[in-house]
Amino acid sequence: MIPDKAPKKDVLHAAEDLKKEAHISSFETFKELYEKSVESPEEFWGDVAKDFFWKTKHTGQFLDYNFDVTKGKIFVKCMEGATTNICYNILDHNIHERQLGDRVAFYWEGNEPGDEKTVTYRELLEQVCKFANVLKSQGVKKGDRVSIYMPMVIELVVAMLACARIGAVHSIVFAGFSAESLCERIIDSQCSLLITADGFYRGDKLISLKVIADEVPWNPEVDLCWHTLMEEASNECEPVWCESEDPLFILYTSGSTGKPKGVLHTVSGYMLYTAATFKLVFDYHPDDIYWCTADIGWITGHSYITYGPLANGASSVLFEGLPTYPDVSRMWQIVDKYQVSKFYTAPTAIRLLMKYGTEPVHKCKRTSLKILGTVGEPINPEAWQWFYSVVGDKRCPVVDTFWQTETGGHVLTPLPAATPLKPGSATFPFFGVVPAILNESGEELEGPSEGYLVFKQPWPGVMRTVYGNHERFEATYFKKFPGYYVTGDGCRRDKDGYYWITGRIDDMLNVSGHLLSTAEVESALVEHQAVAEAAVVGTPHPVKGESLYCFVTLADGISYTAALEAELRQQVRERIGAIATPDYIQNAPGLPKTRSGKIMRRVLRKIASNQRDMGDVSTLADSTVLEQLFENRCGTLLQL
Repeated sequence: MIPDKAPKKDVLHAAEDLKKEAHISSFETFKELYEKSVESPEEFWGDVAKDFFWKTKHTGQFLDYNFDVTKGKIFVKCMEGATTNICYNILDHNIHERQLGDRVAFYWEGNEPGDEKTVTYRELLEQVCKFANVLKSQGVKKGDRVSIYMPMVIELVVAMLACARIGAVHSIVFAGFSAESLCERIIDSQCSLLITADGFYRGDKLISLKVIADEVPWNPEVDLCWHTLMEEASNECEPVWCESEDPLFILYTSGSTGKPKGVLHTVSGYMLYTAATFKLVFDYHPDDIYWCTADIGWITGHSYITYGPLANGASSVLFEGLPTYPDVSRMWQIVDKYQVSKFYTAPTAIRLLMKYGTEPVHKCKRTSLKILGTVGEPINPEAWQWFYSVVGDKRCPVVDTFWQTETGGHVLTPLPAATPLKPGSATFPFFGVVPAILNESGEELEGPSEGYLVFKQPWPGVMRTVYGNHERFEATYFKKFPGYYVTGDGCRRDKDGYYWITGRIDDMLNVSGHLLSTAEVESALVEHQAVAEAAVVGTPHPVKGESLYCFVTLADGISYTAALEAELRQQVRERIGAIATPDYIQNAPGLPKTRSGKIMRRVLRKIASNQRDMGDVSTLADSTVLEQLFENRCGTLLQL
């Protein structure tokens, strides 16, 4: 699983200058600690737990579980018997025990340049206590669910931590979702209160959240004003002590592959895991300024904007705007402004900015950067190299993190000073995580192999259930291969033991008996300088079973021609092999994406086969792309 020695061939040693200060500075140390975390999880995670306050200590087994549906109910329990409060640990404990009250918790950067504020840990605690008292005044108590539908403002962090302080369960809905999506999530999680805002600007577009939420600007019969309530609230609020396995939050998956699931995370295990992954994956030190560009409406924002950084006493940038507004240098301007040292973003954003070339990046210094990170989807090697070479000037390691809403935190990732890097590889498992690759029959594959990515045992931060539907939880993640947590992703392990995510299993194609990864074909297409983005789906073929149908978005100023199409086919053929030669390539000026930036391949499969019934497209960010995609589509063999 982990090679005996650090591979030396075809890898980048980008972190040599970090080794002196790194928490884990060598592959040998990483391997030793990893083995300890797997063989003695209580000892490993017990060391992490010493950094936090526990009202009562845990009793019995540190990590207990059943992953085998044939042996009874699936469960995971961490630190049973312990009581704590995550809000107390990330605010009070940092202020009083670690003397961090005057440290900046967040540098808030608004949509418009110059719209900014700073919030210290002490100021954040005061606001959280006041709003926790507001929630209590509205009858919210431990175990109640509270829906939060807000833009990227400090009040969003205040609201979620206020819930955690009194033991209420927050359910944050991304502020780009429709009223129908919000309603569905509120009803499913039986929320008793909705917290929202009048509106906000995303770039030059006004998003009227309050109108979306209830289609009524203001209803004095039911609506209450945040500021009025806060003026009357006390700034002192004792934390409610929670059991380790009490629920902390519900977060719904994006819905790109079906009906959203309410993923449930619990208090202690999630706290330990997000704290440890943040500290080690980003090699966090007290003088760092950290920036994760995600939205708190998604799991990345929960784990690596709020809970993980605050658990470490970090200072973070909280950004409300867009990477291209008011110009395409905005992100690098912010890096320089706050002297950001650790920068975490999505391949979608990287590919977007690649379209504009290197000049907008080189206009800014970026000399403060030390570590770059990617999240959200597998990154193609070309985007990785651009991020590494152009943004990081070939001196900052890129930690390409694989994880899911369900995993709570990073599960496959490089460590910046310890593991040599391969562009596009998620590298090795994080501490306590034991991956395996299975074939269709559920047999574990050894050595270089490709198949289903599963995990053999839990880690503290893994989800505990689907809210209100444990049967769906078991059926989705444990039924296909009893004894394993099934990620739903395909994976390849190379001869050096590195893991490469090949995409969702439903995005694996069987062409003439050959299993092909759509992500691999997409990567080959994007390597062509004319292509800014690509998405590949399968469409039925009377001979091959499935054929490759490719959608390509071209770089600015490039025209789609028959000659270019021939070049793209040849490039895929050369990179992967003749079996992967695309049957269809379509010019796609825009791709259907969720508001979190994920390509909706379910919709593309419908377009490829000319099926006008799209199903639920409420999570689609821009519905106008659909008609254009239908107009440009290629004829397929089934219609001839």
